[in-house]
Amino acid sequence: MPPTFSEFAAQRLSALLRSATALTCDPHLAQDVVQEVLIRAQRDWERIGVMDSPLAYVRKMIFNEYLSWRRRRANRDLAVSHPLLVQLGGAGLDDHAALLAERDAMRVRIARLSRRQRAVIVLRYYENLSDSEIAGVLGCSAATVRSHVSHALAALRAQDAGEARVVALRPSSDLGVDHAV
Repeated sequence: MPPTFSEFAAQRLSALLRSATALTCDPHLAQDVVQEVLIRAQRDWERIGVMDSPLAYVRKMIFNEYLSWRRRRANRDLAVSHPLLVQLGGAGLDDHAALLAERDAMRVRIARLSRRQRAVIVLRYYENLSDSEIAGVLGCSAATVRSHVSHALAALRAQDAGEARVVALRPSSDLGVDHAV
């Protein structure tokens, strides 16, 4: 017997919010997106609940809602600290301040990606989905997924290189002169 909507929502809400927060880089926008999707899913639960994978369908609804979100401005305002996002990265860092700084820097870099690239990065590295699974969620081919991943990673590397160059050109505090390393 398929789960009721209430059972599904109780079991999956935390995971859906984490995924949406990683995708939007904004916990408030993530809550809005998940709320909109769950309202629609509840209305259509008789059809969704009997599917082979209701979770996959609701996840696809969340990514489609994010990709078509009307309030584009909300994607530009980033909340730089949220307890839920501490879990998203930097597991190898011992210093809490370094952990938070690295996490926030990565969130800003990811937020600069296009919406499709951000969606592919979250699905690949946060949700651990395969190319074919990502293609199913986004409604494109696996080759398109690989292309988006490649371009997103190249953009992230370019951002890293650009930030490293800016840091190297900053004046030395003890010498008081500009120099490049």
